[in-house]
Amino acid sequence: MNPEFRGDSDHHDGTSDATPGGYPAQRRPGELGFAIFLTIASLVLLYNAYGISGLGALSAPGSVPMATTFIMLVTAGMVTLRTARMPKVANETMANDILPLLIIIFIGFLVVFGLMLKPVGFAPTAALFLIVAIKVLARRGWGYTLLVALGSLIVIWLVFRVVFTVLLPAGIVPEAEFIQIFRNLLSGN
Repeated sequence: MNPEFRGDSDHHDGTSDATPGGYPAQRRPGELGFAIFLTIASLVLLYNAYGISGLGALSAPGSVPMATTFIMLVTAGMVTLRTARMPKVANETMANDILPLLIIIFIGFLVVFGLMLKPVGFAPTAALFLIVAIKVLARRGWGYTLLVALGSLIVIWLVFRVVFTVLLPAGIVPEAEFIQIFRNLLSGN
């Protein structure tokens, strides 16, 4: 990609690295690996589609999924071959331009959030995630971080749990008791 097209050489001017145009004759870091992943995923999906009903007839339940995944496999293979032939871009690295450390950290945060959600519950897990995420991203004081994180959590909880009555994992928080307290306060009991 042309540096004038996207901004400064560090790519930290607020513009996107994914802006159309890119490098038409070169491959960016990670591009070949992703193309190979898509080819393998298409092959696995084709195998699964074949398992629906085999190659019995054109009207069989698996014929449309097999045709679709076959087209996916062919096109992913074509993209992989075309990408493998391209020379690498010289001025980009995976760590700086494609997958910086902050993205990897947040992937870790999301994995921990998912693992903690059921045993600990929605409210404490989301509170911890929001506090850490806002502290890392905003780089502001603890007062601001706690106010924004907990205020957001209260709004999210009220909208989903009280307004839409979505069941959220309770975990260690006695959520039903809190809801009953709110109901009692609102009803005047």
